[in-house]
Amino acid sequence: QVQLVESGGGLVQAGGSLRLSCVASGRTFRNYPMGWFRQAPGKEREFVAAITWSGSSTYSKESMKGRFTISRDNAKNTVYLQINSLKPEDTAVYFCATDTILTHLRVGKPDYWGQGTQVTVSS
Repeated sequence: QVQLVESGGGLVQAGGSLRLSCVASGRTFRNYPMGWFRQAPGKEREFVAAITWSGSSTYSKESMKGRFTISRDNAKNTVYLQINSLKPEDTAVYFCATDTILTHLRVGKPDYWGQGTQVTVSS
């Protein structure tokens, strides 16, 4: 079984930054791609970014390129999401996820999810 635990969310003013973390356990983390998703109130969960097992390639939703950066540290079994220039519309629960197949992440259907961390951006 895979466990994913996110942290780093909170209340932040517009224009600020946050770095979300997700620690994975239960399998060989470094062998699998990882991703971040978010779900805003009243909206469907949406893909934010994904990263290959080695970290050599990353993929982001087009509208999020530039402000959202995904990275990973395989020695720490951790994937990160750096969010800069936060906007009120970034308010959402942010989830990390993993799957053996990168495409499953990119289409929003990974096998494993974390419980999420709340990000609230005040104007």
